[in-house]
Amino acid sequence: MGALRLLLVDDHALFREGVSGLFAYESDFEVVGEAEDAESALSQARTLKPDLVLMDIDLPGEDGVAATRRIKAEMPEIAVVMLTVHDDADKLLEAVKAGAEGYLVKNIRSAELLEQIRGLSRGEAAISRRMATRILDEFRRDEEPLEPEASLTQRELEVLELVAARLSNKEIAARLVISEHTVKNHLKNILSKLHLRSRRQAAAYGVARGWVRPREG
Repeated sequence: MGALRLLLVDDHALFREGVSGLFAYESDFEVVGEAEDAESALSQARTLKPDLVLMDIDLPGEDGVAATRRIKAEMPEIAVVMLTVHDDADKLLEAVKAGAEGYLVKNIRSAELLEQIRGLSRGEAAISRRMATRILDEFRRDEEPLEPEASLTQRELEVLELVAARLSNKEIAARLVISEHTVKNHLKNILSKLHLRSRRQAAAYGVARGWVRPREG
């Protein structure tokens, strides 16, 4: 496989330079472009077709969540990970609903940032354990009710738990003693109920909601 091609979106040039410098030392990443606002991000995504967009939320004008929604609607094959100062549950859920496959806070250490982004290629959601734990604590404290359309059956929750644990459809089928076809149907229902597009987004949403445990490490 070639290097993962990245587009950095942040309105602070110094921050972009720092992140770009970090990836310059990693042979499996290549920064192919930078953008400072939503319109530039969308334009460069169309032109460069990156594998991944690292997206800040606080952009001038249209914010990063809206930019993510537009990119995913037009180019769903491009993964988007939010890289932001906001560490609250509402922002995370809003980002995942917009199509983001991950949500990382800017105080993250460089080694963890690299590991989280590498995890995307393994089907993992890029959410740090610390971030996931904090969100789970907030939901337990607030006891926020689930939206009716997001209510999953017990079996669907079991499937989602195994998806978040990085098991393949075949492995999930063996673990639950069901067919792969049944696993695919459960995943289809999960994505439909949550209004999401991929298993990575479903895993991220499940962690954020406290339905599944964040992965170790």
